[in-house]
Amino acid sequence: MATIRERRRKDGKATYEVQIRLRGQPSHTKAFRRKTDAQKYVQDFESAARQRRAFRYLEGTKHTLAEAIDRYLYVADVRARKSHSSARRAAGAPGAFSPSVVDKKDLPARERALLWWKREIGDRLLADVTPALLVQVRDRIATETSRRGEVRAPATVNRTFAYLSTVLTFAVKEWQWIEQNPLRSVRQLREPRGRVRFLSDDERARLLAACRDSNSPDLFPIVVLALSTGARRGEIEWLRWRDVDLGRATATLTDTKNGETRALHLAGPALELLRERSKVRRIDSDLVFPRADGTAPMATEKHWRKARSAAGLSNFRFHDLRHSAASYLAMNGATLAEIAAVLGHKTLAMVKRYAHLSEQHTAAVVRRMNSKIFGTA
Repeated sequence: MATIRERRRKDGKATYEVQIRLRGQPSHTKAFRRKTDAQKYVQDFESAARQRRAFRYLEGTKHTLAEAIDRYLYVADVRARKSHSSARRAAGAPGAFSPSVVDKKDLPARERALLWWKREIGDRLLADVTPALLVQVRDRIATETSRRGEVRAPATVNRTFAYLSTVLTFAVKEWQWIEQNPLRSVRQLREPRGRVRFLSDDERARLLAACRDSNSPDLFPIVVLALSTGARRGEIEWLRWRDVDLGRATATLTDTKNGETRALHLAGPALELLRERSKVRRIDSDLVFPRADGTAPMATEKHWRKARSAAGLSNFRFHDLRHSAASYLAMNGATLAEIAAVLGHKTLAMVKRYAHLSEQHTAAVVRRMNSKIFGTA
């Protein structure tokens, strides 16, 4: 942690340099003329570090995991309320809600997971929530069957631990109840490669026909937008007219899963449907697909399931429309980087599942390169 080095100046006199290194922090250096002063500086620093660790340990023996979870949920609720209030003011309409800070679908899942943690080991002191204990829990729930009688998927187990990790990070950084997050020493379960389920030409035609015949006038344009842009369901449902620029044929998503703004490029039927919709848009709501009171999107889940059944699709979810858009991009020559940009992924890891669909395009690139340098055979 701390080292003392003797340095010689140009005049031959010695100085003693103390260098302190802390994990995650820049190194600290200080020079002294006397070695005894350098040694005392190191002793004082190490004593303070021991006291700081002891304080964190004592705090960890005062609070249980249940207390940490309750405090975190309170903080999350307060932030959600503030976000709700800010969103209503920004929308200019009473009751309007925008998921700018809290994911409305994710928050209940997080609460359920944290309440499960309270029942599981909530009575444990934070000082006793060790990596070894968490590994035991991980290995047990990874082999147990759920209430549906199925073995939990690795992704489900990892998400359950990710929710707990957020609470423990708050306990470290904001409340200073523990020295470090014990989950940093717990390995995640290996997750299988994401599935790729996309619509064939015949399936796509049947689905679009069923959506066009739906009792919901919103279902068909929503599905067309999902297929043509690769946007997520929530991103489309919460789309607002102020973020749509029909002249430039773009729609700006300000609230995305990864927290970054992304532009949807509109073309073909998707653009035409929005243009037609803009001619009869409601004046009491800025939402593109509002429900009757204009405060939230229209509920289309029941209509989606009915249309999916009418189209005869099996093992197909709404999110698979996003996979379909990415697959069509790959089969039409888009690179993985281009697909990632369209879908809004920060890395290429999530789009590597589509790599095999672009093999014909890749082969054509190699043939053109060989023809260029060796001549056409």
